[in-house]
This record gives sequence, C-alpha cells and structure tokens, in this order.
Amino acid sequence: MKLFSLITATSCLSASAFAVPSVSSNTFRKSELAMIPKDQHPIVSNSRSSSKSPLFRDPLKTRGGAVPGWAAYNQALDEKPLITKAMTSLVGWFLGDLLAQLFLGSGGPLDWKRLGTLSLFGFIYHGPSGHYFYNWLDSKIEGTGAKEVFSKVAIDQILWCPIFMTVFFTYLGLMAGDNFSTIGTKIKNDLLTACQGSWKVWPFVHLINFKYISTKHRLVFLNAIQIGFNMFLAFLGTK
Repeated sequence: MKLFSLITATSCLSASAFAVPSVSSNTFRKSELAMIPKDQHPIVSNSRSSSKSPLFRDPLKTRGGAVPGWAAYNQALDEKPLITKAMTSLVGWFLGDLLAQLFLGSGGPLDWKRLGTLSLFGFIYHGPSGHYFYNWLDSKIEGTGAKEVFSKVAIDQILWCPIFMTVFFTYLGLMAGDNFSTIGTKIKNDLLTACQGSWKVWPFVHLINFKYISTKHRLVFLNAIQIGFNMFLAFLGTK
C-alpha cells in the first residue's frame, strides 16, 4: 500500500514536471507581458539585485527551467532521440536494481554483474523498444480524449506488457547461460505474476502518461516512476 501511494504521488509530481503546457495560455501571457515596458516589468524592475539572480528570469524567454540540464536533455531528445532514451532507461534500470539490492537484498556486497546486466537491458531494449512502441502507438491513436487514452492503456497492458516481460525473462536467462528449456519454465512460472504486478500499478500511471505527457517525454516520465517497479522486477527476475 505504501509503495502504491508513493508511486501515485510520484506520478502526479512527474506529470506536472513533464507535461506540455497549454500553448494558447502561454501565448496569451507572452503577448500581455510584451506590451509592458521593460523598465515597468513587474519582475524585471522589481530590483536590480533580484534581476541578476537565476531565479528571476525574463518570462518572455523560453528556457530549460529550474532543473539543471533539462534544456540540454530536451535538445538531445530532439536531435538524438533513440540514444537519449536508451541512456535514460539505462539510468532508470541501474537505479532500480541498485535500490533493490540495497533495500531488498540480503545485506551482502553489491552484485555488480546483476547490476550491469539489468542496466544493459535498459539500454539495449527498454529504451529503444519504448521509443519505437510509443511513437507507433501515438501515431495510430491520436488525441488525449478518454477513448484514446483508455485504448492506449489497454494496448499497452494487454499486448505490450506480456511481450515485454517475455523478452525480459528471456534476456536474463540468456545472460545467465540458461538453456531455452529453463528459460521457458521461468516464463511459464513467472510471466503471469509479473503481468499481475504491472496491472496493479501501470494502468493508473499510463492514464497520466497518455493524457498529459508528450511523446518524447514518455520514457523519462516512465523511468522516473519505474525505478520502484524495477525493484520488483529485479527481485522477481533474479530470485
């Protein structure tokens, strides 16, 4: 229950951070501010010392926000979306397994091989597959109405989730040197459990994702939420 509450709160906070602002309201606000002389601007003219602070920025200019590196990250998403999303997932899976080992492990030394294996999975599969899948899904079902959002959530959880989990267990098995018979048994035993775990969390998260988050920001939003879920997957996949 505490995990669900934490994921819910994080989802709302992440949505407010990553969601695309209304163009019309921004445009209207900018037009209003543009009509005010600079020396009478309520922010700029407040005080000379204040205007020099990075917290007091010219609202007529679009910047990367208060998050360090956010503007550079968005530029990387525009210029090199595939590698940027792959690196985003690498970090997400790294943190997910690191926290799983620290808080759900036996208290022994870090398993660096496992940490590297799961981080690599984020880089070579989660990021790239998410990039292509969500671009495809958004191109086929456009809009953020209730029908479109619920359709995307259904496709993600009913079709994509089992495929993703199957690839996940297959990857772990191959990295561990298991034969296909052993991998098949692992999938048979744990696939439903993994999907059920997903269905308890991700439908709500994806309602926010598909309603408020832009296509290019989907993976960074999901990775922010998924760190906690990756702890569950890391524990399930390596038990």
